Amino acid sequence: MTNETEDNKIAAVIGAGPAGLYAARQLAINGVQVALLNRDIKPGGVAEYGIYPNKHKMKEGLRNQFRQILEMPQINYYGNVSVGQNGDITLDDLRSMGFKVILASVGAQGTKWLDLPGEDLEGVYHAKDIVYYYNKLPPFSQKEVAVCCRVAVIGVGNVMMDIAHWLIRDMKVSEVIAIARRGPAEVKFAKKEMEYVIGNLDLEAFEQEMNRCEPVMKSIGQDVQVAKDYILSALPKALEPVSSTKLSFEFLSSPTRILGDDTEKVIGLEVEDNTLILEDGETKIRNLGTKRILYVDAVIFCIGDKVDVHFGLPVQKNEYAKNPAPRFPVDGLSYEVYDPELGKPIEGIFVAGWSRKASTGLVGVARKDGENGAAAMLQYLDTLELGTQSLGTQSLGTQSLGTQPVREDSSQVFTRLEEALRRTGTEAVSKEEVFRLEKVERLEAERLGLEYYRMDTNEEMLAAIGR
Repeated sequence: MTNETEDNKIAAVIGAGPAGLYAARQLAINGVQVALLNRDIKPGGVAEYGIYPNKHKMKEGLRNQFRQILEMPQINYYGNVSVGQNGDITLDDLRSMGFKVILASVGAQGTKWLDLPGEDLEGVYHAKDIVYYYNKLPPFSQKEVAVCCRVAVIGVGNVMMDIAHWLIRDMKVSEVIAIARRGPAEVKFAKKEMEYVIGNLDLEAFEQEMNRCEPVMKSIGQDVQVAKDYILSALPKALEPVSSTKLSFEFLSSPTRILGDDTEKVIGLEVEDNTLILEDGETKIRNLGTKRILYVDAVIFCIGDKVDVHFGLPVQKNEYAKNPAPRFPVDGLSYEVYDPELGKPIEGIFVAGWSRKASTGLVGVARKDGENGAAAMLQYLDTLELGTQSLGTQSLGTQSLGTQPVREDSSQVFTRLEEALRRTGTEAVSKEEVFRLEKVERLEAERLGLEYYRMDTNEEMLAAIGR
């Protein structure tokens, strides 16, 4: 599959979202043979399954870039392969196979919750459940999602706007209520995203909410009119409404519990009123103790993500732990995984993208971070001695790693990987099969007269490539 490289540089990149793909590209350009392992059959990650589905031009432009990366001969793609403590293979497995350096670019696959009473009720979702559902990512595409009437969305960032977009323009629910702990001056969504839903904004209710927040905002020097103008600045380019859904905001409100009926279904959301104070020059929230109930039949949390604690790396503050004194910094940042218990970095393991900094930026930010992660890996590879390089006896699990030979035909490493996948019964998908799948879906889109067609189960996709 691969030829021996001049310096016998071999790397595994786990995760084929933007960070992983551009990291793999950067490594390949610099003569590294790369195994690109991806949980999903298709590459793209958040670019494929996180961007709103009707943004066809943007998504197809990214797919074209990703195809060019996969076509590089130094990159070997293994789709439909999960890596982690409960996966098809583990990080220790990869190291024992002979991969000299590993990059974790698996995104932030965990979910943040507020640990409120009632979060286990039917009708409570995390934004990731919804985004993956409407973008047809298996197995989320097969889950039941019940939203129909009044929906509370927690958070006021761009993810909340995508969820509101779907609820208003696709599901056409009766009401969407955006809940924010802070005030109107601290919304995080972009004006462009507001254009999709502002045509459904209940302007009278919005005016009343601004009036309610005004005394609190003025007390800490926030400009009420500036905040109001920003939110309403999307009106000139508002999309024509396609539903009678009412969109409203509840600022200065912290969710405290979710109420359910006798059948364990959501019937309401209790919130506590907040005020804002200045403390050491920072705006902070203070709960007032007064509570009220919003009668809704679904609650969707749009409050960010965290990394998967079962992947096999140490976690600190929702991210994989990074070396506080990096040996191979890039732009002053650390990309090296760190073991806080042992007080030292884990040899040869790096992170990039949302695995390094959860829920930060979209494709452009992830691309840059992936390239930076690759630059750190290249620095590390340059330090490996000819002959043998000890990876130490530190293990990510229970396996002692010992010493790995540096100079060996890289094809042997890939052969070990493929043999291990066959032993586990994993149906790894190659890049040639991904290209074949894309062709099948393009032809089906043409037949149906659609801009884009996507199969929404792994079984369909595997069947389409002849498995």
